[in-house]
Amino acid sequence: MSTPRGVTGNILTSATEGAANTVNAPFGHALVRAAEKNPRIVGLTADLGKYTDIHVFAEKFPTRFFQMGMAEQSLVGCACGLARTGFVPFATTYAVFATRRAYDFIAIGAALGRANVKIIAGLPGLITGYGGTHQGIEDLALMRSVPNLTVIDPCDATEVAQATTAIAEHDGPVYMRLLRGQVPVVLDEKTYRFEIGRARLLLDGADVAIISTGLMTGRALDAARDLAAANIRAAVLHVSTLKPFDADAVASLLARVPRVVTAENHVVTGGLGSAVADCAVANGLPVRLRKVGIPDCFCESGSLPFLARHYKMTAPDIAAAAHDILK
Repeated sequence: MSTPRGVTGNILTSATEGAANTVNAPFGHALVRAAEKNPRIVGLTADLGKYTDIHVFAEKFPTRFFQMGMAEQSLVGCACGLARTGFVPFATTYAVFATRRAYDFIAIGAALGRANVKIIAGLPGLITGYGGTHQGIEDLALMRSVPNLTVIDPCDATEVAQATTAIAEHDGPVYMRLLRGQVPVVLDEKTYRFEIGRARLLLDGADVAIISTGLMTGRALDAARDLAAANIRAAVLHVSTLKPFDADAVASLLARVPRVVTAENHVVTGGLGSAVADCAVANGLPVRLRKVGIPDCFCESGSLPFLARHYKMTAPDIAAAAHDILK
């Protein structure tokens, strides 16, 4: 059963998992900073201003904000029209609504026409407990298949803010997953620099490679620390841009660490794991691969900790996959 869009409570807040540091609405505040520099930036949403953090922008720039109501196709279509007239539109909704209801508008209006539109997609994967109607579990597979479209899955508050700045300056259509509300800090903003199309090696190791994207990178780093306690040296490569895919960085790591675990907040078909497998085949690299992610199913409703454990997407599950592949 579908739930109302205006639901309140932690279930619509990005999973903090007890993080020591969080930042409130990093996307909204980063968009305001970008809009202060660029008067062509405008914001749109489909009845989800508060729940995609674009309300921060709306409060600062009310005349540059458009509330489209529950009409995702109109949301994307109008954003494409605004882009055609020289604006830089940021359009927000939930991942399921953007990719399932407005797929054709993204593919044709934004991607085929190379419109300078930024689609910001909330509730990706299992960061809501509201079941199959609201869990955007297959969006990366859908968006990766669209030509001309840049696809980004940030891992924390630091990267959400940096990626927002980067895509505001990027000329072309972008689909970016959104972590909203109180977003955990995993990466050091003083040393980390997001670049479109570039993966980052966060930890090096020679025994097993963990290649992760989105919020699973925080869990991958936790898994690497657990593995280190067992004298297993794990490399962690964070791939925040699914398209264009940093095949060089992935192939370079696989060439020297042929045992690899992929970790994604997404179904295990068509997303990061599939991209890594394709890269290995294209480069003739004999690797052993285990995928950690959502299985081929519509997921249950429940608390976020329950769902992460139930679908084996926790840090211990990533570590267990690494142990299994080393047997």
